[in-house]
Amino acid sequence: MAQTKDLSWDDCVLPFQLEASGVRGRAVRLGPTLEHILSRHDYPVAVSAMVAELVALTALIGPTIKLRWKLSLQVRGNGPIRTIATDYYAPETEGAPARIRAWASFDAERLSSDQPGFEQVGEGYFAVLIDQGPGMTPYQGMTPLDGGSLSRCAQTYFQQSEQLPTQFEVTVGRSRLAGDSAEHWRAGGIMLQTLPAQSHAAPEDGAELESADILQGAESEDWNRATMLMGTVEAIELVDAGLPLPNLVYRLFHEEQPTAFHRQDLHFGCSCSPDRVRGTLSIYSAKDIAHMTTEDGIVTADCQFCGAHYEFDPRSLGFEATVDSQGKPLPPAQQAAQ
Repeated sequence: MAQTKDLSWDDCVLPFQLEASGVRGRAVRLGPTLEHILSRHDYPVAVSAMVAELVALTALIGPTIKLRWKLSLQVRGNGPIRTIATDYYAPETEGAPARIRAWASFDAERLSSDQPGFEQVGEGYFAVLIDQGPGMTPYQGMTPLDGGSLSRCAQTYFQQSEQLPTQFEVTVGRSRLAGDSAEHWRAGGIMLQTLPAQSHAAPEDGAELESADILQGAESEDWNRATMLMGTVEAIELVDAGLPLPNLVYRLFHEEQPTAFHRQDLHFGCSCSPDRVRGTLSIYSAKDIAHMTTEDGIVTADCQFCGAHYEFDPRSLGFEATVDSQGKPLPPAQQAAQ
């Protein structure tokens, strides 16, 4: 595996395979993209840390799926941290970056600065949602919040819902880069999964394997050896901007004959738009829209993910709209069709 010190390894996922043990993996490191996601909200540290962990997990899981559109992870509980949601959008074209976004809701009055974030989610569930786009039935799987971390919840989900032995090591935190006086959020992680027992051949560029394949057992010697090696990773190695991900993988797994594939770059990206908001509100009547209208005579909407603010003429909203997005009257026939 080549030394790639001149290439930035922030905001990307590196797929790899351990030839000797028949295990596949992903390594992720997040810097500016994670900072951009969190900087758009004024979250307390405990909430930001939970969002950062879920973003890292989403970045690791997203590329493992034959995804045509969107993977979402959601955490919902009855504690002070009520909701954490992330979306991973598959690259639109070959070589393009994947897009990722996240947000959280919490009860500031109940939130404690002395408790870890996971303990403040309470009882609830960890959900995986896969949406392949229009005309496709979305998939949803859930597992209870348990195990002390979101990473452990993800492992439980794969074990119970996919019968696929999976293990994660994720680190999040704030640090100062050289020459910078401000602290920035960073995250890094590694994900390991078993490969089919009958073949250790490398899938092209880490491509997804057929679910019908027979998998190795979670207690196999190869799996135990690989996960033990992964357990030797140090937190600083996962987030260190100066350590290329291929070098980290080789340091951990050189005895397992690691092969790295093409990296997947990650950018912040939000799918919100005025048209999407209009589409969401298209199910409401004029009476419903009137209840949403402010004293200034407009309907407002804010994106939870990116913070974008939208303002609309109420007459252009709902299935009884009388004007278009430019405020021009709709033809009578089109108004009837609305």
